[in-house]
Amino acid sequence: MAQPHSTMERNSGEHWAGVLYMRKLSIYVTWFLAKTPITPNQTTWLMILCGLAAGGVLALPGLWAAVGAALLVQVYLLLDCSDGELARWTGRTSITGVYLDRVGHYFAEAALLIGLGFRASETLPDWYTVAGFAAALGAILIKAETDLVDVARARSGLVAATEAAAEQFHSRGLSLARKAAAALRFHRIVQAVELSLLVVVAAVWDLVSGGLAATRVLAVACVAVAALQMVLHLVSILASRRLS
Repeated sequence: MAQPHSTMERNSGEHWAGVLYMRKLSIYVTWFLAKTPITPNQTTWLMILCGLAAGGVLALPGLWAAVGAALLVQVYLLLDCSDGELARWTGRTSITGVYLDRVGHYFAEAALLIGLGFRASETLPDWYTVAGFAAALGAILIKAETDLVDVARARSGLVAATEAAAEQFHSRGLSLARKAAAALRFHRIVQAVELSLLVVVAAVWDLVSGGLAATRVLAVACVAVAALQMVLHLVSILASRRLS
């Protein structure tokens, strides 16, 4: 009940870390939470707090701050798995829970990118601080582009778009471009789990070499990827059958 096939075997929406290891851990956390007064929505609020805390810790200098932020992101992912499992197991699913879950993803990724901008800055504020905010805005807009598809469909009296519809493109060239982008997975650089791990690698590099070169390269790369993905994602949605 907590981990139905519709969740575990969906083509999109389930993070690779969830499939690889976190779902194997989260079910035990869910079992524990089910024995407490904690509600699914309260679990989601804890998830949101972990995501925001990860961004705050990431803004601090040093390798241990990067490691701490990465650990908080893992807890964030764990709670992200458990809140839905707890809701299904206890029969307390709700629209509010779905909404809070989406808001949590927005907040966490934005907080991490803003934290990265502060981390890369030598003086506050500087261009790296601006880069962090710009990358955060791009990441939010990418998610908004996806969510607004269902908003547009609902306002037109249509049901939510299916995964099959999302895969159908009018242009063969766009379809190939999308498959190439999906294979490269470059867009994941601005997602919470991948970004937190990349920051740790950059922090180790900076510790060995001295300075902030690796962290700054990562910050600039996040801006570039967020901007490119924002445009490509918008074009792919407009060219697909999701709005028809």
